[in-house]
Amino acid sequence: MSVQERKQRERAERERLIVATARELAEQQGWDAVTTRRLAERIEYSQPVLYSHFRGKREIIGAVALEGAIDMAAALRAATSAVSATSAADSTRTRARVTALARAYLDFAAENPAVYDALFQLDGGLAFAAEETPEPLKDAFAALLESLGDVAGDDVHPGLFTEVFWAALHGLATLTRARRLPPEDTARRVELLVDRLARI
Repeated sequence: MSVQERKQRERAERERLIVATARELAEQQGWDAVTTRRLAERIEYSQPVLYSHFRGKREIIGAVALEGAIDMAAALRAATSAVSATSAADSTRTRARVTALARAYLDFAAENPAVYDALFQLDGGLAFAAEETPEPLKDAFAALLESLGDVAGDDVHPGLFTEVFWAALHGLATLTRARRLPPEDTARRVELLVDRLARI
């Protein structure tokens, strides 16, 4: 390994450490606790080293969001592929897949609130629904579209249907977390959402 390759590897490892530490700190104490000073202390590097990777908190939030999008896409695909492997009838399997997708989305939001905020509430400097949208964000949307495109119906564009279904899930996740909706009714809300929106 050349000196240049070793330096690039060390730089990538430092960057992963910064992102992982920011994510951990945000999940434990909230995003207000994530400062460059605290991150530098936790990772045992100077603030100038941290700034050599990220220009500030906004870019760190964006990096956490991209990592979170990768994790979300994986969680959604794992939930739906487990259902797809069953031997149930097509319509039963489709309904179960869409329900599993919705539950996995809501579970991810509940279990990773700081990451969810980085993705959808905070300004991480990321473009959504645009040419320059980063691949991890596009892939997270694709993970939704893979299951929802089949249940959009012939009169609705699959992408548009996926946006509406996603918006409903986001609303449920956000309102439940804010205690505006009682969490014990989540399963019934998911069932209602699937029954009323998905054409199965």
